[in-house]
Amino acid sequence: MTTRYPHLLSPGRIGTLELKNRIAVSAMGVSLSEDDGTVGERIIAYHEEQARGGVGLIVSGVTGVAWPVGAVAMQQTAISDDRFIPGLKVMCDRVHAAGAKIAAQLHHGGLVAGYSFQRYGHPLWAPAIPKQVKGNFADFFLMEELAGMAGMKPPQVKVLDQEDIDLAVAQFAQGARRAAEAGFDGVEIHAAHGYLLSSFISPGSNTRTDGYGGSREARMRLPLEVIAAIRREVGRDYPVWIKLDSREIGKDGGLTIEDAIAHARMAEAAGADAIVASCAHNPAVGKLHSESNIPHVENWNLPAAAQIKAALSIPVFGLGRIELDSAEAALARGEVDFIAMGRKLLADPALPAKVAAGKAETVRPCVYCYTCVSAIYMGEPARCAVNADLGREYLRKQAASSKHVVVIGGGPGGMDATRRLRAAGHRVTLIERAPRLGGTVRFAGLAYEPNERLLHWLVREVEASGADIRLSTEATPALLSGLRPDQVIVATGAVRGMPDIPGNDLPHVFSGDDMRKLMFGESSDDLKRKTSLFTRIATKLGAVTGATANLDLVRKATHAWMPLGDRVVIIGGELVGIELAEFLLERGRTVTVIEEAPRLGKGLTLVRRMRILSELAEHGVELCGGAQDIAITPEAVRFTDQSGTARSVPADTVIVAQGATGDLGLAEALRAAGLPVTAIGDANGVGYIEGAMREAFEAVQALV
Repeated sequence: MTTRYPHLLSPGRIGTLELKNRIAVSAMGVSLSEDDGTVGERIIAYHEEQARGGVGLIVSGVTGVAWPVGAVAMQQTAISDDRFIPGLKVMCDRVHAAGAKIAAQLHHGGLVAGYSFQRYGHPLWAPAIPKQVKGNFADFFLMEELAGMAGMKPPQVKVLDQEDIDLAVAQFAQGARRAAEAGFDGVEIHAAHGYLLSSFISPGSNTRTDGYGGSREARMRLPLEVIAAIRREVGRDYPVWIKLDSREIGKDGGLTIEDAIAHARMAEAAGADAIVASCAHNPAVGKLHSESNIPHVENWNLPAAAQIKAALSIPVFGLGRIELDSAEAALARGEVDFIAMGRKLLADPALPAKVAAGKAETVRPCVYCYTCVSAIYMGEPARCAVNADLGREYLRKQAASSKHVVVIGGGPGGMDATRRLRAAGHRVTLIERAPRLGGTVRFAGLAYEPNERLLHWLVREVEASGADIRLSTEATPALLSGLRPDQVIVATGAVRGMPDIPGNDLPHVFSGDDMRKLMFGESSDDLKRKTSLFTRIATKLGAVTGATANLDLVRKATHAWMPLGDRVVIIGGELVGIELAEFLLERGRTVTVIEEAPRLGKGLTLVRRMRILSELAEHGVELCGGAQDIAITPEAVRFTDQSGTARSVPADTVIVAQGATGDLGLAEALRAAGLPVTAIGDANGVGYIEGAMREAFEAVQALV
């Protein structure tokens, strides 16, 4: 079969390891093991799902060689004792039976092992006392998140002496031995991202003056000793490779690409079978958390990987937000040998199988919201905003019998429930009051383009599912009673009233619903009163207001022209207000965001929040948290800021991005009519896309 991705799907080789394709699950800590470091059904099912999805190689992340010393997160996998081998063997056997190869990433957290210190009291292992770093990381936590970290102690640091170094080398070597005995097909040595080995390699953190510090060769001595010790344990034929930083972003005296090329050459000479070319950052700076190993910019690490590849004769992995076409092109040019995917395979572990079947358009898209990694940062297991199965693969059940389910609401929750129900064999009637599917995700897709990909995917999946889709239909108790469903799922979303703000009735003030109608050209008497220009935008967008509206056309039209003034004040600094600020900034407006809470960005995951708030501030958006006594006048928005100072911000247009609340009115009316009802998504209270899709999963699971 002809494929768009012949290089991505071609076999590959790492040392003696033969792989069926060039796609690897990038090593990720997901906190899905058990509290005692053993692997249980939860993480085994997680990796088994990836194997069934057609990936060539799975790298099981942050497998602790010294656990619980060096642990960076809760429920981290351990390989620090022979007692862990039996469980790891079960995991390897299950992955092999599902068709993939699996490697263990050997890991010691070093300076980043805050969890090890906070829970067990272990000092952080380091080459030297770390330099004082400046940053704004803590500034992006909400007050309730900071409260959850109350009582945390400043960590102690253990500067390693020769005995400690020898122990660390032995721990890595014994971890490799256990991996081989458990049936892993290879090991990846984690020498990146600021962890123990990385801290020795980096001139920014290694200020030693003995044989382990100073020159490149001395700073690489510890990782090279680890490679040599592993080779003594497992032999030359066992696949062993190493993850190295290609550079360090925002870190004084950090690694450069020239350093990385030299380090990779040393690793190759020492017997490494491949290099994973990653990137590190100064963790004290919030924005940089999405500018290195989990980048927001597409192909961020590929140029560096290509430079490293050009200097070596062993394979090189590329990673970091690489779309399929870019992956294929990089492989075709010989710039990398394998593509390691993280977030993409969390969003859809079946990506490789779908690509191999010529159905790349059916891959569930990652929306780069950082829910996965932000959950880990907040001390929770990894989860995915668009794939509610993640970490709960072991909970899935098959329907015992087919039922007729009516789903009310064609937003993300309703659409995801519909496609899940149809996949489970149920008969589904989907009722949507609007003339097209999408709900609030249509608006979210305009403000943030990756959400548009999710919209297209959901609509495509629902339309292909065979569900009975009824658009422009009002769900009434009479209609529902006539359909005689076995179950009703209400996913009608939130209601968005205008908050009681003085001046909210002025003609230049828009609610969130006004903005949705404006951006999609939906006429209303209220909007006509607000602006005489409404008919012009309705004309411009009239061609795309039907059931098959093309968001690309809407975006192009609204990018150049919108009936909004040059100076826009947004009242409300949670997710909707912040993403709307980004949208308007890109369209040339001067934007101010005013929020009553002390800190902005609620509803955004931590890592996404750190990036978008930083970028807004960098581009001149004033972000005003802790505002009180907000009032709108014809010329300005007045408020009292956090310092108690009275402020007045000139405004040609005011957008109130507040007032959304859950709405269970329909659900209660249907229950009163005797119908079995489950409400999901924003109908229960605003939970955004992630909350809607998570509750869709739970509702469908409850049915089966």
